[in-house]
Amino acid sequence: MAGLSLTLIEREWADPLHVAAGLDGMEGRLILLSDGGPDARWSYVTAEPVRLERFPNGAPDPFARIGGLLGDRAALSPDAPPFTGGVVGLASYDLAAPKAALGGDDQDWPGLTLARHETVLAFDHHRKRVVAVGRGEDRARSAAAADRASDWLALAQAPQTTVAPLAEAFTPDRPAQDYRDAVADVVRRIGAGEIFQANIARAWSGLLIPDQTPFDLFVRLAGASPAPYAAFWDLGHHVLASNSPESFLSLREGSLTARPIKGTRPRGASPGEDAALKAELLASAKDRAENLMIVDLMRNDLSRVCAPGSVTVPELFSLETFANVHHLVSTVQGRPAPGAGPAQVMAAAFPPGSITGAPKHQAMQVIAGHEAARGPWCGSLFLAGFDGSLEASVLIRTVALRRATDGWRFRTLAGAGIVADSDPDAELAETDAKISSIRRALMDHPAPRPL
Repeated sequence: MAGLSLTLIEREWADPLHVAAGLDGMEGRLILLSDGGPDARWSYVTAEPVRLERFPNGAPDPFARIGGLLGDRAALSPDAPPFTGGVVGLASYDLAAPKAALGGDDQDWPGLTLARHETVLAFDHHRKRVVAVGRGEDRARSAAAADRASDWLALAQAPQTTVAPLAEAFTPDRPAQDYRDAVADVVRRIGAGEIFQANIARAWSGLLIPDQTPFDLFVRLAGASPAPYAAFWDLGHHVLASNSPESFLSLREGSLTARPIKGTRPRGASPGEDAALKAELLASAKDRAENLMIVDLMRNDLSRVCAPGSVTVPELFSLETFANVHHLVSTVQGRPAPGAGPAQVMAAAFPPGSITGAPKHQAMQVIAGHEAARGPWCGSLFLAGFDGSLEASVLIRTVALRRATDGWRFRTLAGAGIVADSDPDAELAETDAKISSIRRALMDHPAPRPL
């Protein structure tokens, strides 16, 4: 759609969580909530996509449809937010994965959901301003879209809070010993030379208490442990609530970046214990080796769509701290080859290497032998802009919810990267640390938090 018009209206600051709460009941309500950190400056709220398409797992070349929904590339104003409308996508892990030997995900998520949005609210956490964004075939239509986004601000309301549990139970899908056995099997496969690493996950599920909603869960997650890639997407009978800290891919201004996370420690109970855990993670040869393997994998994935010789690793083993855990994060960058847009980049790198293993495809075969289908968990939520940009997260710290006859049923997972010297008990403990914030959000009686 050549010459797609853009209208921007700057408004006073409003809390994006309050604005999203005010859109309850609106079709396709979506909030992408950042923590306002140095690399997570912007949040977005939108609803009522002009087009919504779904594709099943195994669909041939599903990412190719991104280009068709975007149309011709449109220029971006230099003072505009990074995302000024385009396609929002949710790619389930199983979109490109072998069929799991243990059966499918009973939540029956589509492999890929794509929604075209021309009306967006962008929240600038650094400058404390809101930009109402409108896109259209001409100036009148883009202005009307921006006005519609601006009107959403008047609907803002503080989310309802409760100190009661949200769920009746938080039940593991399989016994803990099954996970220990899976870890031991992967270690044996690594010793035999079949793979170098595989990320093996555990799953938990349950039912929300009547009158508690998926948005209640999202509010609690975001309040307890802010994350740079938190997201809530209401797709009718399916809802995604994510509090992810992990970037998958960023395509912007002639640069393609991946920031894989590998290596985890829980937060300490005291400043001294916390510092010791940081030091332990930074000094861990196992965690550094695990991180380095995924860095090499991501270098290979990015090389498929980048100019020869342009892929570099400007940052290796950086420590990042979140509310519940410490992580090792590395950065891989490259210069996209001509014609490498969001569709080509996603097709080349999906699913994320940090949650599969190395070599990727063989690791995915091993995962399929030990897990049921993952659904959205460890897939990706992404923004493909009209300007050709891409921002994609890895859907860790994520809950998938389905509306059933008895209420909202949820399923969530946590995994650990298994390498040659992995200890089954230690990897089990790592999954417990990673799932702790979601377990607390669902099952504890948290103190009320100001919103």
